Amino acid sequence: MKALERLFAEKLLKVKAVKIQPANPFTWASGWKSPIYCDNRKTLSYPALRNFVKLELCRVILEKFGEVDAIAGVATGAIGQGALVAEELNLPFVYVRSSPKDHGLENLIEGELRPGMKVVVVEDLISTGGSSLKAVDAIRRNGCDVIGMVASFTYGFDVSAEAFKNAKVELVTLTNYNAVLDAALKTDYIDEQDIPVLQAWREDPAHWTGK
Repeated sequence: MKALERLFAEKLLKVKAVKIQPANPFTWASGWKSPIYCDNRKTLSYPALRNFVKLELCRVILEKFGEVDAIAGVATGAIGQGALVAEELNLPFVYVRSSPKDHGLENLIEGELRPGMKVVVVEDLISTGGSSLKAVDAIRRNGCDVIGMVASFTYGFDVSAEAFKNAKVELVTLTNYNAVLDAALKTDYIDEQDIPVLQAWREDPAHWTGK
């Protein structure tokens, strides 16, 4: 798995799906300042990379979770990749909204799940885990068994690890924050002097100011 983490990290950096700029941090929707921004949806625009992600997610699902009845993507970032995975595995697909529609059937889950189904959730990235686990809750309320979650990338925050543990959800990702930093350092995307700043952010992202 370590070789895959490094390889995929290099691929994300190559297509600029990951950007690292400690001196000019990004602002997340949560208001957090961040020296890194990851947009895995960009992989959908590169057929070879898109196929790579699809096949690796499928491999992980089959190896880690065995018998699966349906795939659920988390809106909006994981809808595309989730649908590709479901197609490859020849399984039903649904996606879970962040909130119910305010019109029509007011669906939270788009598609059809039957009670008792074993579901694997597909995410694009994991930060705090809040939105991902909301999707898990929605699927469980539908009477289904969430047997695991797969994602392309995780920041590896302690708060997310604790949240997944408490929710009893096994999470498997193709790569992670440390692997991306290693790849970025080896390709001279960042300098050695950037590492302490980047690690300090990961330890306390909510209070990091970039200084």
